[in-house]
Parts: sequence; structure tokens; C-alpha cells
Amino acid sequence: MRVVSLVPSLTEAVAATAPGLLVGVTDWCTHPAGLAAARIGGTKNPDVAAVLALRPDLVVANEEENRAADLAALRSAGTEVLVTEVRTLDRALTELARVLAACGLSRPRWLDEAGEAWAAQPAPGARRRAVVPVWRRPWMVLGRDTFAGDLLARLGVENVYADHAERYPRVPLAELNAAGADLVVLPDEPYRFTADDGPEAFPALPAALVDGRYLTWYGPSLVRAPAALRAALR
Repeated sequence: MRVVSLVPSLTEAVAATAPGLLVGVTDWCTHPAGLAAARIGGTKNPDVAAVLALRPDLVVANEEENRAADLAALRSAGTEVLVTEVRTLDRALTELARVLAACGLSRPRWLDEAGEAWAAQPAPGARRRAVVPVWRRPWMVLGRDTFAGDLLARLGVENVYADHAERYPRVPLAELNAAGADLVVLPDEPYRFTADDGPEAFPALPAALVDGRYLTWYGPSLVRAPAALRAALR
């Protein structure tokens, strides 16, 4: 098969299982390193003509990361498009299996290892409440029904805005600091929070700087994510 991936997580999942299938990936597909596939633009602005020129048998996408208009244009041109929806760990594991099966692949060992790694996590003890910014200028945080929020909850960290009407609400910084959180969780993507860019905005809260790939990507990184996130959240 000839597969184009419009999602970094799915790129890594397919490449880890059968790298020769991928003929096109986005500019944001950074894993695995040195991937030999054409770059077809960003997740939000793929070059549809470039994708079609690659003559893919299948394009894999995500309802949150990719625009409906781009997916519709690919379908209108006769290309098969598989769209995933991932808002929990369990759904991620199911969708990964569906994508790999659609690529004609057998279930890989890493997918079982990912499920086992998370199933082996001890039940959380004392739970902590966190605000989880994903952008600044303006400040945006995790809201309801997010994959990252589900991972944090499994590790004993409750998202303060988990019941917000929006999935990624814009919240003024003063409100974030007054939200009654025990800590602030700062991933390095999509906004690259660092020790010098982010913690200073929350002077009363301990800051946990986490690798965004372990918090927001679903794929082979899920195998190591529980241990890496636990270490960062201590």
C-alpha cells in the first residue's frame, strides 16, 4: 500500500510497524527521525494537490488535527480517507489498531506493550488538581474530553477545566492562577514551554515541565509515557 499520514502520532505508529508504506507525511511528523517520505505541508494546511500526486491508497487523518475541508477535497478526488477520533487512552488504542489494520498490517507488539504499560499503573493515591496550558498569548488550556487530560487523570492529576464547555478554552491568566490548582503542567508542545518560559506566570504553583510527545501523542510513545510522565509530575 501507499499511505499518506496527516497526523504525527499516526505517522510514528505506521512507521514503527511498516515504514515502507509511508509515501507522504506532514512537516510536523518528527518521529521516527530520518523518515524517507515526501513532506506535504502542515496538519492544518496540507498541500492537497501534493498528496494526490503521491497516488495514495489510503490517507490517515484525525478529526481534531485536520480540517474537514481538506479531507473532503481528498475524498472528492477519489482518495480513501480514514479519520480517527481520539479523546481517551482506550479510544487511542482502538483507533491505532483500526488504522494499522486498514494499512493491511498485523497487530504490532508495541501496541500491546502500550496497553500493558498503562494497565500496570498503580491506582492513584492523593489526587492533585492542575491547570494545563497548551498555549500562551492568549492563554489556552486543556478543557473537556481531551486525550492528554485522560492520561493525566490516570496518573492522579485532575484537570481543573475538565468540565469546561470547550475542549481548549481561552482563560485569562488571572483566572488560571485563581482556579484552585495544586500545580501547573506545562508541555513543550504545541507551545514550547520551558523552565524560562511559563513557570514565571504561575508564581504560587509548582510547575511540572513535561515532554509533549508523551502527553499528547498516541502511538509507540505510549509505551514509555507512563514512566516519563510520572517522573515529570513528581
